Amino acid sequence: MKPWDPPEEKLYPVINDLLDDWQNDYIPEFKGIKLVGYQFSPQSHTIKDYLASNLIPYRWFDIEKNPEAREKMELNKIGLEQLPLIVFEDGSILCQPTIRDIAEKVGKNPQITNEIYDVVIIGAGPAGLAAAVYGASEGLKTLLIERKAPGGQAGSSSRIENYLGFPAGLSGSDLTRRAISQAMRLGAEFLSPQMVNEIKQKDGYKTIVLDDGPEILSRTVVITTGVDYRKLETKGVENFTGAGVYYGAAMTEASACKDKEVYIIGGGNSAGQSAVYLSKFAKNVYIIIRKDSLSYTMSAYLIQQIENIANIKVLADTEITEAIGTNCLEKLTLINIKSKETVTKEAAALYVFIGAKPYTDWIKLDIIRDEKGFIETGRELRRYDNFGKIWKMNRDPFLLETSCQGVFAAGDVRAGAMNRVASAVGEGSMAISFVHKYLAEV
Repeated sequence: MKPWDPPEEKLYPVINDLLDDWQNDYIPEFKGIKLVGYQFSPQSHTIKDYLASNLIPYRWFDIEKNPEAREKMELNKIGLEQLPLIVFEDGSILCQPTIRDIAEKVGKNPQITNEIYDVVIIGAGPAGLAAAVYGASEGLKTLLIERKAPGGQAGSSSRIENYLGFPAGLSGSDLTRRAISQAMRLGAEFLSPQMVNEIKQKDGYKTIVLDDGPEILSRTVVITTGVDYRKLETKGVENFTGAGVYYGAAMTEASACKDKEVYIIGGGNSAGQSAVYLSKFAKNVYIIIRKDSLSYTMSAYLIQQIENIANIKVLADTEITEAIGTNCLEKLTLINIKSKETVTKEAAALYVFIGAKPYTDWIKLDIIRDEKGFIETGRELRRYDNFGKIWKMNRDPFLLETSCQGVFAAGDVRAGAMNRVASAVGEGSMAISFVHKYLAEV
């Protein structure tokens, strides 16, 4: 035996060196969810988006680039036609799973526990999350329902720099994570992914009809379903949605854009934040806008950032006329709307931020909406001829109350909303104060 005494000099340093050598070479096996599929598969994109939005750790195996992907397929006796494949930590697998299948497997789809709720909030964007926090903190039986993933459009933002109290900025996913944990700690229940089909009203109670599952009874409802990005009605775009064309930030696909040419259409803050984030991966990021400058629709701090990043270029007075490719997006044809000059450019991805339409198509109740589909609230309802036929109370509607008493709207889904994270949070918390006033009078 080699002399080891004193160990502080002759044993411990040797063991430390051996452990350091081992640590440098050791790569621990990933223990979470493993997703195998094609990079430009819309179904793979949907699953990646859901996992990332719900902060569920996963590892992506591209069947065309990663040799381990083939090994996992052979091990589980899966054919190419059965992709995408999910391998869970316990070894179980799902082929071509729906979001609901995944949610049930990872325990993200809890069941309702109360027979009657004081307030049900539909939509878990900033307004819905704020309403859930304030409702639960003030002792109301609160249920929050979300059809996709919490956070809404703000949740997919790579960096929010103008939100009060965060001088260095924070990501949308970080804000969402904090809000969800805060709401649940205070006692709010969260149901996701779950689609609401309609709201019925009888004897002052509201019945929320889910896509599948039991009907939920509540004394009040707060609608915070927000908005969806408008579809880009351009030749070829529909063929590549989820396969090179993405609506919103789609941060899950950023790594696939490494050293490639990426295009963003839209001139709002969401487009600017996405451009800044993608510039870290892409060779060049091009922002396509119809106007001659970003200053009409984008905050000054973002414009300044974009000007200081060498690989972001703004294509003003420009439109897309066609998206070209075989299995995925490969090229875009652009036209200058002033000179009418057209060019066709290589494009690995197109991110679409061209305005939004409210997610209100599912509402069948007598809730008055404006010509664009946004929900009208408060005194503005008096402008509508059919308001008198619907509203049967002696008082005027509260500031955020819809034409159906006890049903409130907050955030971007409401007509006249400010379309800012801070204002949505403010409206969500205000809605709960009106819920209290309504409950006090019934």
